[in-house]
Amino acid sequence: MKPFKILCLALLVPSILSAQKNPATKLPQLGKAPLKSVVAAMTLEEKVKLIVGMGFNIEGIPPGMLPPVDPADNVAEKVVGAAGRSHAVSRLGIPTLTLSDGPAGVRINPIRHKDSTKTYYATAFPVGTLLASSWDTALVKRVGVAFGREVLEYGIDILLAPGMNIQRNPLGGRNFEYYSEEPIIAGNMAASFVKGIQSNGVGTSIKHFAANNAEFNRMNLNTYVSERALREIYLRGFEIAVKTAQPWTVMSSYNYINSTYTSESKDLLTTILRNEWGFKGYVMTDWFGGKNAVAQVNAGNDQLMPGTTIQTKEVLEGVKSGKISMEQLDKNVTHILNIILKSPTFKGYKYSDKPDLKADARVSRMAATEGMVLLKNNDNTLPLTGTKSIALFGNTSYDLIAGGTGSGDVNKAYVISVDKGFANAGYKVDATLSSTYKAYITDQKAKRPKPKMMFLAPEPIGEMPLSADLLKAQANKSDIGVITIGRLAGEGGDRKEADDFNLTAVEQTMINDVTKAFHDNGKKVVVILNIGGPVETASWRDKVDGILLAWDPGLEGGNAIADVLSGKVNPSGKLTATFPMAYADVPNAKDFPGKELPGQKSTNPLMGNPAEVTYDDGIYVGYRYFNTFDVKPAYEFGYGLSYTKFDYSKLKLSSDNFKGKITASVLITNQGKVAGKEVVQLYLSAPHKNLNKPESELKGFVKTRLLKPGEAQLVSFVLDARSLASFNTATETWVAEKGDYKVKIGASSLDIKKSEKFSLANDLNVLKVHKALAPASEIKELTK
Repeated sequence: MKPFKILCLALLVPSILSAQKNPATKLPQLGKAPLKSVVAAMTLEEKVKLIVGMGFNIEGIPPGMLPPVDPADNVAEKVVGAAGRSHAVSRLGIPTLTLSDGPAGVRINPIRHKDSTKTYYATAFPVGTLLASSWDTALVKRVGVAFGREVLEYGIDILLAPGMNIQRNPLGGRNFEYYSEEPIIAGNMAASFVKGIQSNGVGTSIKHFAANNAEFNRMNLNTYVSERALREIYLRGFEIAVKTAQPWTVMSSYNYINSTYTSESKDLLTTILRNEWGFKGYVMTDWFGGKNAVAQVNAGNDQLMPGTTIQTKEVLEGVKSGKISMEQLDKNVTHILNIILKSPTFKGYKYSDKPDLKADARVSRMAATEGMVLLKNNDNTLPLTGTKSIALFGNTSYDLIAGGTGSGDVNKAYVISVDKGFANAGYKVDATLSSTYKAYITDQKAKRPKPKMMFLAPEPIGEMPLSADLLKAQANKSDIGVITIGRLAGEGGDRKEADDFNLTAVEQTMINDVTKAFHDNGKKVVVILNIGGPVETASWRDKVDGILLAWDPGLEGGNAIADVLSGKVNPSGKLTATFPMAYADVPNAKDFPGKELPGQKSTNPLMGNPAEVTYDDGIYVGYRYFNTFDVKPAYEFGYGLSYTKFDYSKLKLSSDNFKGKITASVLITNQGKVAGKEVVQLYLSAPHKNLNKPESELKGFVKTRLLKPGEAQLVSFVLDARSLASFNTATETWVAEKGDYKVKIGASSLDIKKSEKFSLANDLNVLKVHKALAPASEIKELTK
């Protein structure tokens, strides 16, 4: 410590001690005194308490399984069901912050302190994947604004969302919370969501930072990944969100990256996040993440959540022993206090506990329609013009999956099922079939075992067997058959290939039998996919006439589905994840989600056994792989149909030579008979003399306004130097190679409508960064 700092501390200590002994002495107060004075007035114990949360009890986990918390922290929660709280330092005017889960809606308990006379519900908004499938950043911001109002009115300071990890594999258990396999989509959607939430004066926590792309043994999974793959794929979205929206907090993830826990990685949390990207908020751990509290603090992980007495003791001892410097501790404390100053609790906001749930439900319904993707529509089966009666098949036609399980779940007042949505839209849903299904579902739910822990998904209910007589009767009296296929996923586990990615034998039989019965009667069949991630479609899609990908659409899902199928809303969603023909076509299918290390066991069953995974697919994730290696997908990245048709014309580049930036513009014209919106996508193919490159990469997207028949809109894109660049590990530099670049404008990654070229005269070093997060040995990655 420098002599000047020692002198300052020596001068301050007597005054602090005097103030503690003499209450009449005025202590510095947060928000009134300089922040440095407040930090200097804090005792070591108070500083440590501030960076270690107050702990919490998880419903469904047996007593003794969680680490102990200080009995003094066992005080009533301001918001029952919130995920965590920070410690207050009342004498210095530092209040407690309340943090709540909620990627798809504020997660709180509907009943507080056993008082059943009043309930506290929240809106279940569409999941992240659906919102991203809108390709509409303005829409996502609007959802964030509505969402943030509920955060504010329920007395919450920071929402633990959005989740924005890359959908590296279709079986990722929490893919529904995330946005895309493409970091440009993930980053821009997250930034818009953050801006919307934080416009209410509450905070967000983008998560899980970083490379947390599976639930398998998530607290003991060592992810081996190259610097280039990290920089281009797994960090890029976070970089965009941080630089564009400045979230109040970032949540470090559970996993290791190249043998270091992310929450203990100074490379990740200080070198990259703060020094390179300019992050100004504070970093918190995922709940019970990491192992070494001292290493976490020194890495720049400012707050340990939810907090344990063991961590408090370790940090105290770490400071006293010199393993943690007072300078470092003060940095952590200052980062947290800067955010507390912004919080509604600090500002004394009088929250109502009465957000406008009806208005937010309308936003949820509207958003759901914008992100649904029409995958198939033979012979204009859709919209349901002239249809009056519908026979609904499939359990989730009557028991809609609004969202996923775990921290992504929402305590909602209701869910509009598909049958209810159709009825609300004026269709006649067969009552006999409906009552038969509902009785079956009630009976099967009563028989299935309860999940062992609250964040695990319950066992799915098998589809109800359908007799030939029932099918014949329904085909005779109903105008159309509609089948809903559902999948539930969530925190704590990944999906499986058998009977999850692939349809079950009973589901295949249901599709075969329903389509035969209705087609034999000259009638059509539509499938609704109520899912959070891709499923296999190639084996059955040719049998049906239409397919609507509804995702997990939130509490108004049934109404939103009816809005789209009826034609009230023209579908405009497009895929932000590739649907493969078969799971084996995914480049990391054989190695996902990883493997346990032989002979190593965890003492805590919540953590899973020590395991590892190598990202040997490198930068070839999703469409980058399928397009580069000519692997045919079932539905490609960016794909989605409409009830109208769009023409692309007059593509123009501002220059043939790149000199700092290039603007591309294209005219989009609605050539159909109904109003609609089009998602216009710009892909770039780059020279690859020195570095392996994908066939093309998404560099920009625009969703048009609602265009009437015959109406046109000119859309434009700006390509800057970073858009051209790839990461060169040898020089730790983002580099654009000289040569010809091809701009491709299209309706999907494969449906390219127009293209033009420009050239770069010389190699361009765009951005020099620090060497960070490098694996100990070179990873043998997939190359073209």
